[in-house]
Amino acid sequence: MRILHTADWHLGKTLEGRSRFSEQEQFIDELVTIVEKERVDAVLIAGDAFDSVNPPALAEQLFYESLARLSDYGKRPVIVIAGNHDHPDRLSAAATLAAKHSITLLGLPTTDVQAIYVPSCDETLMLAALPYPSESRLAELLSSENDERLLRERYDEKVRGIFAMMNESFRHDTVNVAMSHLYVAGGATSDSERPIEMGGAYTVSPESFPSQAQYVALGHLHRPQYVKHAAMPARYSGSPLAYSFSEVGYSKSVTIVDVRPKEQAIISEIPLSCGRPLVKWKATEGIAQVYRWIEEGKDRNAWIDLEIDVEHSLPIEEIHRLRKLYDGFVNIRPNYLTKEEIKTEARSNVPIETLFERFYERQTGGAKPTAELVQLFLELLVDEDEDGDEE
Repeated sequence: MRILHTADWHLGKTLEGRSRFSEQEQFIDELVTIVEKERVDAVLIAGDAFDSVNPPALAEQLFYESLARLSDYGKRPVIVIAGNHDHPDRLSAAATLAAKHSITLLGLPTTDVQAIYVPSCDETLMLAALPYPSESRLAELLSSENDERLLRERYDEKVRGIFAMMNESFRHDTVNVAMSHLYVAGGATSDSERPIEMGGAYTVSPESFPSQAQYVALGHLHRPQYVKHAAMPARYSGSPLAYSFSEVGYSKSVTIVDVRPKEQAIISEIPLSCGRPLVKWKATEGIAQVYRWIEEGKDRNAWIDLEIDVEHSLPIEEIHRLRKLYDGFVNIRPNYLTKEEIKTEARSNVPIETLFERFYERQTGGAKPTAELVQLFLELLVDEDEDGDEE
């Protein structure tokens, strides 16, 4: 059986108010192409299909259209669980209708194991699917005491108990997989994940996974990564797009799982090319350096977090001009250099004439000083040093 594991689509999410909808559409197109090209037998979506419990209509429309395409209109099983961003009841509202098209929508945690026949490989997938297990969704108060350590222990025990009951349904003649949306201790996070744990309390240990699972498909963390110390391959597929500048440099992908009954799963990644990358610009030479980068076409298709070193305030007209020249600027932050920083820079190994040229460019909006002007500056500097020595 060949399974594709993805998660954290966050349909409807914006970047500082900028729409990512066209990028999300690109992702769905790329995902459908991968599923068809790789001859995927079943698709697992491990939570956070949406970015909010009340997603915009366009996001919902894209979601249901994507499920229809991924299932090949009923020929390929697709299983979706609710994440912490999804409304569990809203996600599962269409479950009865979706089931007729081989689509399983699971909103609230249960101990039921999904037995899913996969016709393309003539195998049965036993899926221990656990949607986001918060206290409210579990309908259980885990601890009445304000003790983080105790709450963490109770939460881990609860999740472990659920998986243990599910584990009893696994069989030797089926493909046995677990899927959940939660935070496993030790995972690498980013700023775009709204924490599902309070101070680290809502975490589980890798030992809590069902022991007979051949693979554990996880959602919530946006960086693709394996879970350390798990007894079986356990993995976060990561988000398909970078959703915060803390994710700069992350390579995005989907996970492919090849597995047969009673055999070890073989895991591989397929990189994604959709969406605009997120990059950070640090203009240490001032505004002139930014204009030079724009003229060169640097990171032309990216969303940019820009920081500019300046000695004086950056006029709002200048910021508007930058945004008009390039629509990719998300943040434009002036970094005001203090006198001490300027002195420190001057004491560095950068030649003094180079520092003067940078200063001149910043003050004039990009003009280059003439050789005569640079020479005059150096002569004045020498004269000042000599006057200082006389004192």
